[in-house]
Amino acid sequence: MALFGFGKKKESVKKPACTCQCGCSTPQSDEGTLSQGCHCDQGVSTIKVLGTGCSSCHTLLENTQAAVSHLGLDTQVEYIQDMAQIAGYGVMSVPALVVNDQVVSTGKVLKPIEVEDLLKKMGC
Repeated sequence: MALFGFGKKKESVKKPACTCQCGCSTPQSDEGTLSQGCHCDQGVSTIKVLGTGCSSCHTLLENTQAAVSHLGLDTQVEYIQDMAQIAGYGVMSVPALVVNDQVVSTGKVLKPIEVEDLLKKMGC
């Protein structure tokens, strides 16, 4: 019995993700460089700590501020307590850390050095 390709799914060609190793899923441009929409070429532009006001959330905020200061970044750390905004990020466990609108950690109180390592991976 001969098959004529009926019922086969057409495979889409997916461009590889960003080349800067930031972890984002922004596809590369046709030239293999950073695409528009990727914050990687700009480094870290926004940092947010999502939390409910508990001591763990405040500790992550303080540790994140310490990491930003130690790295010499000119970026403010925003503290979000609004549950609607937190849910908008898909976060189910706080505290959470959001860098360039990408959730990078949930449910853990990161030490300042751990925050620094994440920020370095994100391009600073």
